[in-house]
Amino acid sequence: MNLFFLPLPHCFRMGWLLCYLVTVLLSHILPFCTCQDKIVPGQHISGNLTLVSSLGTFSLGFFNPENSTKYFLGIRFNKSPTTALVWVANRKSPLDSPGVFMLSSDGNLVVLDQTRKLVWSTKASVSASAMNHTTGLLEDTGNLVLSFEEVTLWQSFDHPSDTALPGMKISLNKTTGQQRRLTSWAALDDPQPGKFTFGIDPKVPFQAFIWKETTPYVRSSVYVAQYARTQFQNPGGTAFFNSYNFDVDEVYLACSVSDSSVKWRAWLDPTGQLKQQLWQNSSKTWLDVGNPGDICDFYAHCGPNSACRRGEPLSSPCKCLTGFTAKFPNQSAVGDWSGGCIREKVLTCGNGIQGYFSKLEKVKLPDHSVLLENRSMSECDSECQRNCSCTAYAYVNATDGSNIGTCFAWFGELLDLVENKTTSANDIHIRVHGSELGKKGLSVNSLKRTLVIAIVSAAAVGLLTITFGYFFWKKKLEKKGKQNISNVSAGGGKNDTELPLFSLRSMLAATNNFSEANKLGEGGFGPVYKGILPENQEVAIKRLSKKSGQGHHEFKNELKLIAKLQHTNLVRLLGCCMEGDEMILIYEYMSNRSLDKFLFDAFEKIKLDWDTRFRIIQGIAQGVLYIHKYSRLKIIHRDLKASNVLLDGTMNPKVSDFGMARIFDINQIEANTNKVVGTYGYMSPEYALFGHFSEKLDVFSFGVLLLEIVSGKKNASFYSFENSLTLAQWVWELWKEGRGVEVIDASVRETCRIHEALRCIHVGLLCVQEAPVDRPTMSSVIHMLEVDEATSLPPSKEPAFSTCKNSSPVTIFSNNVITITLPEPR
Repeated sequence: MNLFFLPLPHCFRMGWLLCYLVTVLLSHILPFCTCQDKIVPGQHISGNLTLVSSLGTFSLGFFNPENSTKYFLGIRFNKSPTTALVWVANRKSPLDSPGVFMLSSDGNLVVLDQTRKLVWSTKASVSASAMNHTTGLLEDTGNLVLSFEEVTLWQSFDHPSDTALPGMKISLNKTTGQQRRLTSWAALDDPQPGKFTFGIDPKVPFQAFIWKETTPYVRSSVYVAQYARTQFQNPGGTAFFNSYNFDVDEVYLACSVSDSSVKWRAWLDPTGQLKQQLWQNSSKTWLDVGNPGDICDFYAHCGPNSACRRGEPLSSPCKCLTGFTAKFPNQSAVGDWSGGCIREKVLTCGNGIQGYFSKLEKVKLPDHSVLLENRSMSECDSECQRNCSCTAYAYVNATDGSNIGTCFAWFGELLDLVENKTTSANDIHIRVHGSELGKKGLSVNSLKRTLVIAIVSAAAVGLLTITFGYFFWKKKLEKKGKQNISNVSAGGGKNDTELPLFSLRSMLAATNNFSEANKLGEGGFGPVYKGILPENQEVAIKRLSKKSGQGHHEFKNELKLIAKLQHTNLVRLLGCCMEGDEMILIYEYMSNRSLDKFLFDAFEKIKLDWDTRFRIIQGIAQGVLYIHKYSRLKIIHRDLKASNVLLDGTMNPKVSDFGMARIFDINQIEANTNKVVGTYGYMSPEYALFGHFSEKLDVFSFGVLLLEIVSGKKNASFYSFENSLTLAQWVWELWKEGRGVEVIDASVRETCRIHEALRCIHVGLLCVQEAPVDRPTMSSVIHMLEVDEATSLPPSKEPAFSTCKNSSPVTIFSNNVITITLPEPR
């Protein structure tokens, strides 16, 4: 039992016996503890009483910060003459007077106000057997621990305030998404949560951020070493952590000190500065240590595609990268670089200039990097060379003494790039136009590559000159010998498709006998292979499978249709092969595969920034408008979905797979069918249930696809998400509650143009309305996507929620990945 002794003068006045009785009475009614490091059931802390760690370094009790009338339960560094709180419990619920800290009946540590109302709790999961037997311990590390029989149930180190102490982790759990972050005080005398937080970037777990509310404010360098000494640079100082660890499930920053007498802390102050501080016994103060941070290190201060020059005044810290020029010259001339830079000459894949890279040395690497695993330095270079969407790459050597390096690539604009001549900086290679070859900064690799290309090209010209006659003669012989090759078009008459006919032998040669190594994927039609024609032209070769539910009709239908379609947003058919039982289509090769491979993959979707997504939406819309209105044939696609949208090297979309399409007469508005084809979830209700179809069927499918692109969520699996049957239903519920921003994919929500994304959502909802007459035409869709922010759109009605309960006598359907044909009885 702990006794509470009244001051001696009072004891003499009241009489010794009365004083003793009062003391005994109070000790039974209000048990408390002081000058010890542990609290057990039946004890409490209140008033000026405290828990003190075993070596007296830290104390826990109720404090009111200087100039504040509010009280908080906090942990204080005892050696400081002022109230230096390193952790606060009731940050969101300040008290008007000291409260009570105790163990509740459920085994949790709690804070109660003077009326015994619950203010704060550890909210740990405590078993029934452990209730009334838990213990609270203040360790000499500054960690408050709730335990039962030496098993930790909760600890304050897992719930940081504004201060990180040795032994504490700033972490991100990659599986659960749970994070440990520092959160600044609202002011120096107000421990309530402030505007700034510090933690690990959930999108790119190789870097740390300070966020101002939800907006990135300061960003660290990219960390690559398993156990490297890392530093976080920012305008107010440098905070050091001993290691950046990449565990299987968790990424974390941690610090430990070999000498326990050294007192260290990282403190996120109310202005958003992360400071490293050491305790100075001589002056009894926390002293800022480390080098000054980058003066230009505010996130994106210089805008995209520009480099920030470390240490220069804010009036002129920025410059454009090689091959770029200021987007707004007048603004940049007066020091406003927020608009960043744009390319002086646009890069276009296939024109021979995309392989040149300018080397920029000693920089903090830009944001939004993509990790390319298991790559050597040369493979890292080649990977970016081959992909026209790759704007830059960096091969970063580990700083832990190992020989392991890491390949990073960037797709799109380069943001928050800082020239930093310290030893922790890295080199980056930035894709430039061929005209930049003679300019300073071009990498040696690019010059060597240029020389090799020139030599190889000269040799190739000579070889082609020698062998041209041979190939010409051989092709003439092959043409005469094609007795088994059909010269009949998809329509059954003469070859009105005007498509080249390839021999089966040439297809076998192009695909290495249809080897698995050349296989790109498989759809309902059959497998698709990558092939290389004699002219080194890369193609996609689609081979009808003998087991496919689709057959000659779909094959001929695609031949007849796509051969007559020429549009930048439609995949181009280059030829066909009909020899024996083989039916093969040859398409242009799309290096970035189909849209669904990026959109629904948590890693790949990083490459789909908002500008890319919006460009894809517009491109798909243009392609569908063309087949509805401007092509030689009026066509209804009937199977528009993410897996049927292919992406070229620059991420431009091309609608593909016309095997299920139907031709309309120019003046025809609608038609009926007993074969409902397509993909459930993308079908309009009048088509799925009754077989009625028109242009508005494709409009409905486009609406679903548009909502998928904006939200990054797959409609096909939505029945189990948020208790909604469809993606459209989920979007509608948020939209009518004024929460449309929540629909936007989290990976682009902070960087997209919100008004543009909301307009896309609105257009998508208009496209998926129940009645066909309520849906806009594709020309109206394009107009609505392009109008300015001030132009209002018509209100949308509740969208249709089609299911698979009813079907027509014969149904052809596909899932979200492949297209298949199956008879389905009623």
